[in-house]
Amino acid sequence: MDKLWDAINIQAASRPDEPAIMVFDAALQTALTWQQLQHEVRRLVWRLRKDKVKVLALAADNAPAWIVADVACAMAGITLLPLPGFFAPGQLQHALATVPVDAVLYDATLPAGVLDANGTKLSAPEPLFGLLYQLIPRTEGELAQRAASLPAGTRKITFTSGSTGTPKGACLSEAHMQAVTDSIVSATQQCEITRHQCVLPLATLLENIAGVHAPLRSGATVIVAKQQTLGFNGATGFALPTFLDVLAHCRPHSMILIPQLLEALVMSCEAGWKLPDSLRFVAVGGATVNPALLERAWQFGIPVHEGYGLSECGSVVSLNTPGQRRNGSLGRPLPHLRVEIIDGEINTFGPRFLGYAGDKESWHEADDDTPFATGDLGYQDSNGYLYFTGRRKNLLVTSFGRNISPEWIETQLAASPLIAQCIVLGDSRPYCVALVLPRQAGISDARISENIAGINAALPDYARIRRWARLEAPLARGTGLETDLTTSNGRPRRAQIAARFAATIDALYAASNDIHKHTHEEIVHHVL
Repeated sequence: MDKLWDAINIQAASRPDEPAIMVFDAALQTALTWQQLQHEVRRLVWRLRKDKVKVLALAADNAPAWIVADVACAMAGITLLPLPGFFAPGQLQHALATVPVDAVLYDATLPAGVLDANGTKLSAPEPLFGLLYQLIPRTEGELAQRAASLPAGTRKITFTSGSTGTPKGACLSEAHMQAVTDSIVSATQQCEITRHQCVLPLATLLENIAGVHAPLRSGATVIVAKQQTLGFNGATGFALPTFLDVLAHCRPHSMILIPQLLEALVMSCEAGWKLPDSLRFVAVGGATVNPALLERAWQFGIPVHEGYGLSECGSVVSLNTPGQRRNGSLGRPLPHLRVEIIDGEINTFGPRFLGYAGDKESWHEADDDTPFATGDLGYQDSNGYLYFTGRRKNLLVTSFGRNISPEWIETQLAASPLIAQCIVLGDSRPYCVALVLPRQAGISDARISENIAGINAALPDYARIRRWARLEAPLARGTGLETDLTTSNGRPRRAQIAARFAATIDALYAASNDIHKHTHEEIVHHVL
């Protein structure tokens, strides 16, 4: 029996009228008590079984109905396909074409025309649990295609755009997700969290596992709010005062942030905003976090703990925890797996994904003795703390044959109080250059150059930034389009960035065609 459902039943019996799910929309109120959550899950399970649904797609904003659907599928052994709200219509259609579903639960966030893109004649949708419910008739051929597209035991398919525009669907088993949840519950137990605020979209596996499953398993209340209510306006807009107002009203014990949100929170504290004293545990991940930012956060009482993971490993591999925190590290591996560094690459042993939807060559049997190569470079110290140094596929190889991880240099640059964002380039080139966004528009080029010179002094000669260009605007979070310069969680899509700023990059190198003419590091700038 599913551990999450067991926990809900226990809470429904012992605390039937206490809140399991709360919702914030101008005010904080109870959406579902534990007993009501139990009842609504049972109702939805009955309906899905009646309609013989084997695979359900879920496309909705953060709301209690999302959680009900998630728990119902876990209880009933139904495969769930969460559809990210930041995906473009073409990406959503790709996911639905890869995994033909029997039904879809959705709200207005699902773009019009996505469901009937394959020409199937659909009946009118009906209201169900505050969402719209649509059955999708399937031919024998489509059912056969689905059977051939999913590894046996798949219970959730998490699609992520990653660094390319074509989504890949990682297939996860129930046992894998429960193992990760077990570890998170154990790692955060001493924090005594009884109120978790969901900030990231629920379709994000990290928020789904660590922000819903783990709190409910622990008997904690989960608070949800629509993305716009939290201050998000699509993938590029964010109203910080709105987000701060939500935190002040909801007073959560825990939440999960991406680095950009943590930085916004820290800057608010520096500007005089009073942090709610309710916070006990804040996890941050999704991209590299500047150690200086973590220190600034702790100075203002933000109990932030950096972690590391990927969808293929069930969202979390390692985590800094209370009493076991080392700033700048990714924390220690969670107890359900172990990590080894093989040829400089982080490899995990233990539960992992079953393979990618529609890609049989990626499927494999459950085997805790076979390493999974994450594609991330890193190392472990003598105390077991894990450190990230870059992506293997992002390695730059200069024309002098030097291998350089751009993330390594970017971390050094981002530690500067003058630099908000930076991208390092130099593959097949004689030296490294950077695209730099100052933290404030008024910071002069001379100050940036002086700052980079100081950073260069601590770097080996081959890794130093010789020239840089000033970005006029931040590289915003991606929306799922092929032309995006970053992913949805802010990771740079380096090929797209190189193409977008090709002329600028070429100009940085054209200004110095013969590297041997320079007897010392030369830092010049070229304004975009």
